[in-house]
Amino acid sequence: MEQGTIKMEHGSGGKLSKALMEEVILPAYGNPVLNEMHDGASVSTAGNKVAFTTDSYVVKPLFFAGGNIGKLAVCGTVNDLAMTGSVPRYLSVGMILEEGFSIADLRRIVETMCQTAKEAGVMIVTGDTKVVNKGAGDGIYINTAGIGDIIEGTHISPKRVQPGQDVILSGYIGDHATAIMAGRHELVLPTSIQSDCAPLNGLVKEMLIAVPQIAVLRDPTRGGVAATLNEIAEQSGTGILLEEDTIPVRPEVEAVCEILGFDPLYLANEGKLLAFVDPKYSSKLLEVMHSEKMPASSVK
Repeated sequence: MEQGTIKMEHGSGGKLSKALMEEVILPAYGNPVLNEMHDGASVSTAGNKVAFTTDSYVVKPLFFAGGNIGKLAVCGTVNDLAMTGSVPRYLSVGMILEEGFSIADLRRIVETMCQTAKEAGVMIVTGDTKVVNKGAGDGIYINTAGIGDIIEGTHISPKRVQPGQDVILSGYIGDHATAIMAGRHELVLPTSIQSDCAPLNGLVKEMLIAVPQIAVLRDPTRGGVAATLNEIAEQSGTGILLEEDTIPVRPEVEAVCEILGFDPLYLANEGKLLAFVDPKYSSKLLEVMHSEKMPASSVK
């Protein structure tokens, strides 16, 4: 990478993203907290354990079936906090706007962010806005950061993954990426196919109250289920067996994947999670997840 240049694949969550992190980012920033390589950092301040995370959103199209870039930004950051075993509390919002961007569209995005934050029970408490010259951006880019309180008694870390644990998936995969691709390629899909973008913190809190022994939680966003499991397998030094026929994929999503040449296992999700847990707790965990109307399944 020393003589190379940045490619789109460096942001896909796959092998090039991993290489960028390992060869450029971690050598500069590496420390015990960052080296956990989780969805957010667990840190202590004034004697309290809190979670801290940040993310940036550059989705195209900005508006898609089931949401828009604003909903995605709030849900993505809330969910990253939830995956650390915390209760999300506060968000920041930074926006980079391109000259000429529609104020009506900006208003729609901002109102959606407000509604989604209320749904998730978090407050947007600070932020920043910058404007770049026309042609120097792509309408709007959003960065969000978040802080949450770690739930007492939990210890979420990829290092806690052990052979023999079950991997539980909370529902259908690939819906979000399929909705985005349909909008991008002007494909007409059934109204049943929409982004699964949703805040998961309420579900996660109930899961952790019922089963605080959960080893790892992760939302399979960039790179999908396959990339997320591969990352966890490497971090924990374990192998993960996928029983593919148990992984729920909508027929419409499979059809789009066949047309465009994608594998649903590698498609991004924004409202699903993976949980690693000892098999003796799996039934109890599934009971909680099903009570929250999530079609959870065991990946194993």
